[in-house]
Amino acid sequence: MESFPMSSIKFFNHMKEVLKILYPGEDVNSILNDLNSILSKYENNETILAKRKKYNDQIVLNEDDAILITYADSIQKEGEKPLQTLHRFLTEHVKSAVTCVHILPFFPSSSDGGFSVIDYRAVDPEFGSWEDIRNIGKDYRLMADLVMNHVSSRSGWFQGFLRGDEQYRDYFLSYDNPVNMPGVFRPRVQPLLTEFDSATGKKYVWTTFSQDQADLNFHNPKVTLEILDVFMFYLSQGIEIIRLDAIGYVWKEPGTSCVNLPQTHEMVKLLRIVAEYIAPYTIIVTEVNFPYKDNVSYLEARHEANMAYHFSLPPLVIDGFVRQDASILREETKRIRQDLIFFNFLASHDGIGLLGAKEILPPPCFEGLLETTTGHGGLISHKATQQGEVPYELNITYYDAINDPSNPDLEVDIRRFMAANSIVLVDKGVPGIYIHCLLGSRNYLEGVKETGMSRMINREKLSAEEVFKDLSDPESLRYRVLEEFLQLLNVRKEIQAFHHSMERHVLQSDKRLFVIERICKGENLLAVVNVSDDGIKLPQYKGKTDLISKTLFEGGVAPYGVYFLQ
Repeated sequence: MESFPMSSIKFFNHMKEVLKILYPGEDVNSILNDLNSILSKYENNETILAKRKKYNDQIVLNEDDAILITYADSIQKEGEKPLQTLHRFLTEHVKSAVTCVHILPFFPSSSDGGFSVIDYRAVDPEFGSWEDIRNIGKDYRLMADLVMNHVSSRSGWFQGFLRGDEQYRDYFLSYDNPVNMPGVFRPRVQPLLTEFDSATGKKYVWTTFSQDQADLNFHNPKVTLEILDVFMFYLSQGIEIIRLDAIGYVWKEPGTSCVNLPQTHEMVKLLRIVAEYIAPYTIIVTEVNFPYKDNVSYLEARHEANMAYHFSLPPLVIDGFVRQDASILREETKRIRQDLIFFNFLASHDGIGLLGAKEILPPPCFEGLLETTTGHGGLISHKATQQGEVPYELNITYYDAINDPSNPDLEVDIRRFMAANSIVLVDKGVPGIYIHCLLGSRNYLEGVKETGMSRMINREKLSAEEVFKDLSDPESLRYRVLEEFLQLLNVRKEIQAFHHSMERHVLQSDKRLFVIERICKGENLLAVVNVSDDGIKLPQYKGKTDLISKTLFEGGVAPYGVYFLQ
């Protein structure tokens, strides 16, 4: 320890306590020395130092913050790198309505929409370069994924493992013979272990998510150090928000469920300590697609994640609009702790998770959610349990989840869709908007048919020519949805009551209304959302100013109406 500077003693003592828990049989001082060597590469990084100065060594999130979720190549133009096309779309059409862009894995990958990472430190040349990423970062905050549970079977690490290279021999969880572990939580239906031929014979490798995604072995401290180096490298490239993909699965202990174990929480704590030491402005977001108590456990301790995904919100909003009854959504929102920060979203590159909703919704409502999805052209993915396969997620675009494609009414459908999305903006937390929501995309069934992947229904690659053409046509669906989003986002960012730290109350009201009171410096703002196609009287609020329309509220809530009443 004497080799560390005095200013670092507190940090390394904190780190040492965590490492003792993770690696009780290891020489922790040796691990710390290796860690110090890694961190010394980044302590004087110009990008990190500039951001430390910009944010005054603090985490900064305000009412104007909104995050756009997109793949690097969601919009494509022939002859132009997709990251450059994305940047052009942002600066020309989205402008300052969002402050941050979550670019989903842009690394070389072999499958799963980028989540089978081949090289953590490279940008897929098909998408562009690190310079393109940094250029977007000049105009927007950057959010990226740390896919730390697994790597691609084609990665250099795993190929080294198969060759028997000593460096990678213990990088992965493997067995010489098949092992039955029925108690392990399974988010998929395929077998837990995948057989591979290696230089030392057959190996049965732990593959939680697919046969192409080999799980890393964090029982080996060298793997942890490797991932910490990757984490710091991302920060050195200008990334400020790190999404910990599938973090709940990273630590395995046979004989347990192997999800959300105490050691997993220590791993998140490890990342948080490193971030606070080198780049204190860093925001760590846990992607924990589990019921509320598991999700919130990564926030409660205050020394793990800074923000967590609000996974119960997407299915509950669908339920509210399908039944035209916001009662369950309202009661669940009341339960959410106000002292924690949630990443509020309705759609993402994945499906709509059901684990949280299953605990909240009465069985008839849950079954109604499944029936609505299939009735609207969507699909249902399952997970394996000891009792058989059960629904795990809904695969459908959010526009088609909210609206019945067999009975289209463009005017009503857009109002309903935007009313649903407004709940993300008024609830306490930071809003995240998926690019296919922002552009009103429909079910991409052709992609499902071509790939055999249900999640492709919400991952269509869009032609820049067609998108920009639509966005020049005021009558098109894409134009109208984007304009509605931009208006709501631009109004929201000017209202300090929407800051995530401000007090909020969910008010009792007609079951068809979702009403939240936000309080800032003694002044209150009422956000009113109608989840039904009925007009509803609210005479008690007559005369208040609606900050969206900039008119006086007349006391009547229109079908699928949205109001910010001051």
